[in-house]
Amino acid sequence: MEKNFKRTLVTTALPYANGPVHIGHLAGVYVPADIYTRYLRLKGEDVIMIGGSDEHGVPITLKAKAEGVSPQVVVDRYHHIIKKSFEDFGISFDIYSRTSSETHHKTASEFFRKLYDKGEFIEKTSEQYYDEEAQQFLADRYITGTCPHCHNERAYGDQCESCGTSLNATDLINPKSAISGSVPVMKETKHWYLPLDKWEPFLRQWILEDHKEWKSNVYGQCKSWLDMGLQPRAVSRDLDWGVPVPVEGAKGKVLYVWFDAPIGYISNTKELLPDTWELYWKDKETKLVHFIGKDNIVFHCIVFPAMLKAEGSYILPDNVPANEFLNLEGDKISTSRNWAVWLHEYLEDFPGKQDVLRYVLTANAPETKDNDFTWKDFQARNNNELVAILGNFVNRSMVLTQKYFEGKVPSRHQLTEYDKQTLSEFVHVKADMESYLDNYRFRDALKEAMNLARIGNKYLADTEPWKLAKTDMERVSTILNLSLQISANLAIAFEPFLPFSACKLRKMLRMETANWDLLGSIDILDADSQLSQPELLFEKIEDSVVEAQIQKLLETKKANELKNHKAAPIRENIDFETFTKLDIRIGKVLECQKVPKADKLLQFKIDDGLGGRTIVSGIAKHYNPEELVGKNVCFVANLAPRKLKGIESQGMILSAEDADGRLVVIEPADGVKPGSEVK
Repeated sequence: MEKNFKRTLVTTALPYANGPVHIGHLAGVYVPADIYTRYLRLKGEDVIMIGGSDEHGVPITLKAKAEGVSPQVVVDRYHHIIKKSFEDFGISFDIYSRTSSETHHKTASEFFRKLYDKGEFIEKTSEQYYDEEAQQFLADRYITGTCPHCHNERAYGDQCESCGTSLNATDLINPKSAISGSVPVMKETKHWYLPLDKWEPFLRQWILEDHKEWKSNVYGQCKSWLDMGLQPRAVSRDLDWGVPVPVEGAKGKVLYVWFDAPIGYISNTKELLPDTWELYWKDKETKLVHFIGKDNIVFHCIVFPAMLKAEGSYILPDNVPANEFLNLEGDKISTSRNWAVWLHEYLEDFPGKQDVLRYVLTANAPETKDNDFTWKDFQARNNNELVAILGNFVNRSMVLTQKYFEGKVPSRHQLTEYDKQTLSEFVHVKADMESYLDNYRFRDALKEAMNLARIGNKYLADTEPWKLAKTDMERVSTILNLSLQISANLAIAFEPFLPFSACKLRKMLRMETANWDLLGSIDILDADSQLSQPELLFEKIEDSVVEAQIQKLLETKKANELKNHKAAPIRENIDFETFTKLDIRIGKVLECQKVPKADKLLQFKIDDGLGGRTIVSGIAKHYNPEELVGKNVCFVANLAPRKLKGIESQGMILSAEDADGRLVVIEPADGVKPGSEVK
């Protein structure tokens, strides 16, 4: 049975503050959360949206060490970049804070201490890798070695990024400390564990029986974990960056980031509402909704609820509408490979087009399966939908009103059957959109809003008021009144999805606010009210703009290939006598020209110190002939002559093949005379 809540608390996954945010983050978590929150605000409901940066953990300490700065410097830099990106894209947090704040440290520490005092943890001693040179225990990411599966020599202690296999640090062959490079030793260390197995019966009932309405991807992943059986999970680790474990004998230990981060939702709410935060976290009439990506499902559906249940006074999430992953041009988005569209860079290349990206990411949202973002689809949706349907309809309605009625909303007269039929097509828009939005089906809700624009576009095209203006201005008045009322509906319907464009449209229509209750009404605008000057809501994106983005990605891919390039294996050994038979000499290029009807071949006239020779070489795609004239080159002088395109080639010019397949002629140092032997 549907429960009526007094208020809603929306949380969004805390992005990791060791890099900027990209379109995958936006599509998976932040745009859906913002749509939902804006929708509830439009309805006049009590809702707050909580966000913040996750600023603890090993990757941050690794980045700080690599840069030679403190972890605080790293998180300060990226927290501000991330926060600004969200502000620029209209993600309307009530607070966006951070886990390095004093409030968070205090809240996380008190949370741990309460569970500790209640006896909810298991204390265990285990052996872990220790760096004797650096005198510290090593987190999994601080250990590198050879992967036992694919033999990648740069695998981490938790995962091999070459083959993707999850690892334990003890699985690595030839492990080394990433701090000192020394070979680590095993040493005993004490940690505290949350016994998830204790809460398994409760979680099975709460998720598998009481929340069958959860999205299938969320429910399925939870069931899989529960069916495998839950195990105790460490809540502390040996590290000097994070929230210190608040018990005696825990020097050098901090709360494990998975335990500390979700408490950030609580501490950030405290920071926002120091006097009333408990209403949102402890009152059963509050609806708690976590917006996350699929990699966080287990933490928010199993681990965090077990923590809250163990504490005893908190509410549990009503829903966790996790999305799947968004890929980019057919490849998985990867921060380490720079295979991403970064939000701050997008705004540099597409200023003022936040809503275009919000629209495309929602229309193509990975709600039930992984989806793919392509720049061609981005362009097509902008040009064929935002410009040609939504923008075109609003602009024509406004411009015709300006032309025929001096920019004032004309009166509505007798409705024709076609008018009534058109109006009947969107009478259910409010109920349909609410049904989709209440069930976190944002893609379908957006389609419903765009369908309203399609109805308007068709209505104007079919009624052709510009033709009727010669004979029947009363009819034109009715057509444009209804068109403007549909435009006002669009300003309301699109507000959760396209806040910047909806605001611009409201200003043109002189609507002070977007009142959700009026959605579906044809009496939003009063007759004779003055409109503002029409402006284009969207503009076409040209092929050249999109091609530049595709080229940028191709260059990234090429850079990645070069970075990961491995030299070809050495060929089988030859004996010294065989090698001495090669006669390699220095020659000077006197002439060079392309060989007719041969794309790859260049013909050289070489000064070899012995009267000169002709050599044909397959490097035409890598050099223009004039670039090579006057250069000294190395060539094999005693290669048997052979004919190429009818030209006798008397030797071979030596080139090196670069990682990207480019051939580079080997040049000796200046001052070496033609004919000199290479020894």
